[in-house]
Amino acid sequence: MDNRPTANSAVQPFQMPMFRSSVPRRIRPWIYIMQVFCFQFSGGVYLGALEAVRGTTALQLEDLLMLLYAGLAGMAVWFPMLFRMKFRFTNQQLLIGSAIVIAFCNLITMSTTNMAILLPVCFLSGIAKIQGTFECMSNIQLWMTPERDFGVFFPLLHIFLLTAITGSGWLAAAIALHFSWQMMHVLTVGTMCFVVVVQLTLCRPWCPMPQRMPLRGIDITTGLLISTLMLMISYILVYGDRLMWFFSPRLKGVAAAGAVMLACIMYRLRREEKPYISLDIFRYKNVFAILLVTAIAELLLGAEHTLEEIYWSEVRGLEEHTKGALCLWSLPGVYVGVLITLFWLGHKRWKVWKLFAVGFGCIGVYSLWMYTRLDVNVPIETYRVGLAFRGCAYAILAASLMWSLHESVHNMEHFFMSLFIFNVIHMYLAGASGYGLYTTLFKYFMADNMARYGSYMTLTSLSVLPLQEAGELLNAQLSSLSLSVMSVTLKQIYGQVVWVSTFMTAAFLLLDIPRVRTGVEKIPYWPVYGIKMLAGLRNH
Repeated sequence: MDNRPTANSAVQPFQMPMFRSSVPRRIRPWIYIMQVFCFQFSGGVYLGALEAVRGTTALQLEDLLMLLYAGLAGMAVWFPMLFRMKFRFTNQQLLIGSAIVIAFCNLITMSTTNMAILLPVCFLSGIAKIQGTFECMSNIQLWMTPERDFGVFFPLLHIFLLTAITGSGWLAAAIALHFSWQMMHVLTVGTMCFVVVVQLTLCRPWCPMPQRMPLRGIDITTGLLISTLMLMISYILVYGDRLMWFFSPRLKGVAAAGAVMLACIMYRLRREEKPYISLDIFRYKNVFAILLVTAIAELLLGAEHTLEEIYWSEVRGLEEHTKGALCLWSLPGVYVGVLITLFWLGHKRWKVWKLFAVGFGCIGVYSLWMYTRLDVNVPIETYRVGLAFRGCAYAILAASLMWSLHESVHNMEHFFMSLFIFNVIHMYLAGASGYGLYTTLFKYFMADNMARYGSYMTLTSLSVLPLQEAGELLNAQLSSLSLSVMSVTLKQIYGQVVWVSTFMTAAFLLLDIPRVRTGVEKIPYWPVYGIKMLAGLRNH
């Protein structure tokens, strides 16, 4: 069912009453777009400056990833609160408050390496980031699409999100190269000061609700429990490979505490009259299927974060600013993917099945491109096409899945609760799971391949050489073998990604056929088969 307004619907003229009358109407939306980029380029930590941070502090890769996922957890868990905050506070209070929180968080993250301090700081930074972004985007939504067509809004939204994700990594790496990694935090503090100045000089307090909605009745306890559980899960997934997974007593303890925490959360969600997350969202049609497809897509795209990092750093030995500049080539693919999604959902309003197939097909092309060109002798410029396909896949799948979720969940309050679940999978759990999965696969295949290919090395050619020359030659051979085995290992994992993405592409192309789709919808769930089988056994 399509709930979007028709062309004959009455469209209200776009206004931004929060601006002072002296500000020209034409530039008002663009001022808010500038503020969106200010919030989106902010963060608790910046992985673009990874090597610089590791070189000057005691923080390791797992520590920085844990801080990154703490920020993402803060962003995800705050979705059910966004409208409550918008209807309780004015635009000035929300934007100035978010900017001040982000500024103080960046001042703290650049001055301490204590993980006990950095974790809650990055979590709060994520909350402020999503609150500021939502406040800006919700005020210019009708300017972007006067009909409130989410087939237009969600693709345009991902222009800001994906540009900032890629651009912030490149910017942090460039600043760390020419200055120091702390200067990226200083720049973020400066952009937050810009937001505060804009709000104080160009805007006035304004709230869309004349009668402010109180914050009473919010299940804060469950929200805190969910946040703690998310941090526990990210700890297991990020540190799992380093601590040998559940051979570690520490991870066993965290897993046991997480299981108890999950039981408490489910108890509260079922017993509370107004729970933080309503379980009724799973009763909407296709919600579970959308979340499943989201998890698969994010696991496949996890190759971007893990396999590319191994290849760029360990095999090719690229510096951070070079990697950041190379990854900028995913942006043309992002913009092409946005245009495809706009044309598909906003203009033609075609069914989304084939669009999913196009997205997974782009993942397959990206993986196949990397698979066939993983060689130290290949110029790095060759990978630009593959990176563009990766950006195109991300833009198509992220925007179309969010649009599908909105089409399935019609209640606005439930929609933002479902966005919480969606983003937990989309930018949090699947990303952390992908890191744990790919690092474990890489470690297993690397050890297996070293055992296989290392057996071909002999010491016959070294025995006739002097000891020093033999040692140098042996080191050179081992280094060459290690790089070759790394390339072979990455090819193996990319090959598996190719197979899974090809299967997903074929599945959605088949689902686009009405006869196949209706046949699949009539297939009962596995418990139905079990009940029928038990009934048959009893009859015998």
